[in-house]
Amino acid sequence: MKKTILLSALCVGLFSTMAAAQQTYPTIGKIHRLDPALDRLLDTTSKIEILGTGYTWSEGPVWVKKGGFLLFSDVPENVIHKWSAKDGVTQFLKPSGYTGTGVYSEEPGSNGLIINKKGNLVSCEHGDRRIAEMPLDKPEQKKTLAHLFEGKKLNSPNDLVQKSSGEYYFTDPPYGLPGRGKDEPAKELAFQGVYKIDKKGNLSLQTTDLVRPNGLAFSPDEKTLYVGQSDMKGLIWMAYPVEKDGNLGKGKVFFDAGYLAKKGWRGAPDGFKVDQEGNLWATGPGGVLIISPEGKLLGRIEAGSATANCAFGEDGKTLFITADMNLLRVKTKTTGIGF
Repeated sequence: MKKTILLSALCVGLFSTMAAAQQTYPTIGKIHRLDPALDRLLDTTSKIEILGTGYTWSEGPVWVKKGGFLLFSDVPENVIHKWSAKDGVTQFLKPSGYTGTGVYSEEPGSNGLIINKKGNLVSCEHGDRRIAEMPLDKPEQKKTLAHLFEGKKLNSPNDLVQKSSGEYYFTDPPYGLPGRGKDEPAKELAFQGVYKIDKKGNLSLQTTDLVRPNGLAFSPDEKTLYVGQSDMKGLIWMAYPVEKDGNLGKGKVFFDAGYLAKKGWRGAPDGFKVDQEGNLWATGPGGVLIISPEGKLLGRIEAGSATANCAFGEDGKTLFITADMNLLRVKTKTTGIGF
């Protein structure tokens, strides 16, 4: 185990140094055009560049506008990495999601990351079972935003998003628990929830109708919250109406990817983002699926390995993808929300 981790660390460091020096990157994968409407959003000849490699399971990418760099998690290694065009990949924060001692689980570190309206980093932390906030340059000032629901510990917060009005919404599957939710003595809640943290810091449960809630993102007008479910018996993205008070209404299935799994496309709904036109760029069966606001599959980015999450960055027309051991980048024609 220790030899494997050491070798991975050496590979990451060597790759990052070479890539930063040359400013050219190896490529991987393929872009598939499944509908002519994809042509407005993505060129099938665009290169899928490998910016970094050697991670155990990369996740949670977020672009930091003021710094011009990307942050992303390596969940099993309990670390957040930083990528910039100048320096390549460097370590940003360790520990990232578990501050205890000894071995906690296979995935103890941070998962989903965002930059909030104040410019601080907000992270979903598996091992510490919380949502936490910290200034980018002052990790010692990290504080807990949510940890308990009705006196019981959260499972392992996975992904989150912040509404323009300031509320946070996050998912809480059991993937970061020692037993991943199976025969799990550490699990205190009998369900997997989607939660809201209001502007006063109050935590409220929004829905428990998903077995494995995972990634989530708002539509451009914030009237809909999409939530993906990474359950092999229900490979779906749900659409929940957002009421005037910020609570979620009754959801409906937005896109069912079950038929893609039957085709042999491997993977399950995970992290995703939405562009300014309302298209979902969703990691799932077969890579990154590009799904129209009407729920039509337009294309997919085949990343060469299992995909976990993605984020728009740089000028807003660059999609960063965390895919298993790799950090990838591809240029798009559309712009992500927030740019």
